[in-house]
Amino acid sequence: MQFLSSLIFLVPFWFLMSGKFDLFHIALGVISILIVGLWSGKLFIQSPDLGVIPRLKQLGKFFPYFFWLLIEIVKSNIHVIRISLSPNISEKINPQLISFKTKLNNDFSKFILANSITLTPGTVTVRISKNEFLVHAIDDTVAAGTPGDMEKKIAHVFDEDIK
Repeated sequence: MQFLSSLIFLVPFWFLMSGKFDLFHIALGVISILIVGLWSGKLFIQSPDLGVIPRLKQLGKFFPYFFWLLIEIVKSNIHVIRISLSPNISEKINPQLISFKTKLNNDFSKFILANSITLTPGTVTVRISKNEFLVHAIDDTVAAGTPGDMEKKIAHVFDEDIK
């Protein structure tokens, strides 16, 4: 069931990200999806008892998060470009390590949070230890905004209660 569920998640994601729909690329995509599904089905599907319909609901909640994350990546890129092109760059950059405790319980949710932080320019997830994240931030603005709304949005995707 984990393999099938991971395929249901991976197929639309591959087609969305690929943009290539000729026979050669579709064949490579199917092979890639099968390999990734076999190797990482247990990573993607943390709770195998969850049915296909709830899994599709999670996927439906993930796409808005994905597009929100893309917008955040663009905004962070603009912020990092402003810093790097600033004439007084040494005053703007204040690299620091910040630590915060997440309220997420599911390991896959933490995995998504860590990767989302790292994908956002100006931040890198250095370590996760149980519920504590250590993140490198390029300046005070980025440090103050980590994790921000990201944690809440991920909790919403995976139906976690993080009050």
